[in-house]
Amino acid sequence: GITGTFHYGLQVSIINSPAEYIQSFIRETWLKRYGSSPSEEMITLMWSFIVSIYSIGGLLGSSSAGYLSVRFGRKKAMLLANIPALLGAALMGLSRLCGSFEMIIAGRLFSGVCGGLAQNVHIMYAGECAPRKLRGLIAITASTFTAIGKFVGFALGLREVLGVEALWPILLAANAVPALVQFLILPFFPDSPRYLLIDQKDKEACI
Repeated sequence: GITGTFHYGLQVSIINSPAEYIQSFIRETWLKRYGSSPSEEMITLMWSFIVSIYSIGGLLGSSSAGYLSVRFGRKKAMLLANIPALLGAALMGLSRLCGSFEMIIAGRLFSGVCGGLAQNVHIMYAGECAPRKLRGLIAITASTFTAIGKFVGFALGLREVLGVEALWPILLAANAVPALVQFLILPFFPDSPRYLLIDQKDKEACI
């Protein structure tokens, strides 16, 4: 769950650093396809769409969080959230190679779905699994690791790290790392006692 909220913070901030490179990529791709340069208004429209579609994905992810957390359990719902995260990272990372800025738009949408789903399910899972004395402390890990993710995103976007023209696809695909970490370690964690008792009626597993 922590890696899911970290992924959210990372993806929110990471798009700001390569803005000029992505806009240049849109311009070059448009020129190759249609034989003419796009207007500045079109570049601005495409860039605005890339930035804002993450929120639309977040809305879709948040809307499905309640159903998925009951249907599959909190742990499996967070595992499912890794699928759009990895798919989004792959689309954005390969966008330059494939010459498609639409892949960045689709990748941002899938990443938004992961962010919206992970933010909501993490709070449920962490709050329900935490001991009573630590429940308040565990509950704030969502905001804490979102902030850490934003900081890491800005740090990776520095020109001395990945914020250069040759590496911006890698920068956009960096959100695959926390998703992979969660995908590998979360299966070893228990499911939520509340889910096991109330939704699954499995008192023994809950205890």
